[in-house]
Amino acid sequence: MPQVLFQTLSLHQSRQFRLILLVIFISLFTSGCSTIKSWFPEEVDKTKSWSASKLYAEAKANLAEGEYKSAIELYEKLEARYPHGAYAQQAQLETAYAYYKFSEPESAIAAADRFIKLHPRHGNVDYAYYLRGLIVFPARKSIFEFIFPQDESKRDPNSSLESFNYFSELIRKYPNSKYTKDALMRMRYLRNKVAKHELHVAKYYMERGAYIAAVDRASYVVEHYQQTPAISESLLIMISAYQKLDQPRLAQDAQRVYNLNAHKFHESVFYEEEGVIPGIPDWMKPQE
Repeated sequence: MPQVLFQTLSLHQSRQFRLILLVIFISLFTSGCSTIKSWFPEEVDKTKSWSASKLYAEAKANLAEGEYKSAIELYEKLEARYPHGAYAQQAQLETAYAYYKFSEPESAIAAADRFIKLHPRHGNVDYAYYLRGLIVFPARKSIFEFIFPQDESKRDPNSSLESFNYFSELIRKYPNSKYTKDALMRMRYLRNKVAKHELHVAKYYMERGAYIAAVDRASYVVEHYQQTPAISESLLIMISAYQKLDQPRLAQDAQRVYNLNAHKFHESVFYEEEGVIPGIPDWMKPQE
């Protein structure tokens, strides 16, 4: 019995000894890292003495070269050091664009909103409104999607609706903006895309025999998305659904509307993003 007790105590003491050694090692390692770090001089900020124009020029150069993270850092330094003046204002606007190109849409929207709030009468504020619509505008197709094409209208239309609303606000507040023409073309594309999404939902209900739901969705397209390619198929769905529901009079009414407007339907127009959508316009130079 005493021998077993001695072995137990020895084991316990051994564990305590190893724990003490571990604590000492960690302490020495931490202290050593601090000592080693002190041997090296702190990194010097080479931009410390730069003027506002120098910071802006370097940020702009980084932006043009696709170095978006570096551009954002320089724009933010510019605003922090020189918060007043044209360069700071332009930096705020271009920060939003840099975040957009850096694939950080939430930060880009926040930056654009901030610019609009701080500078509601700025000469380029219309671009901030335009940029918000651009940020959430559905992305162009990737190489993978060209190889394995998918119908984008089947996806959640929330981003399309959000983009449409942003462009709509631009046009309402700045109808004579130089970005209005592009915004209108994008809105037409988005409207047709959302209408086609609603059409897919109506088809889904038809395939599953939910004819009342199909009529509701198709009639919604006819009522809210006039002059879109989805109108013709929506009317055809209504005709078929009413026939399935044994509602011949309603089916005849839908057929009459279809016949009267058949010459206006263009099935392939604006269903896909085409060359009608231009790229990003050039930036305005800051006014000194």
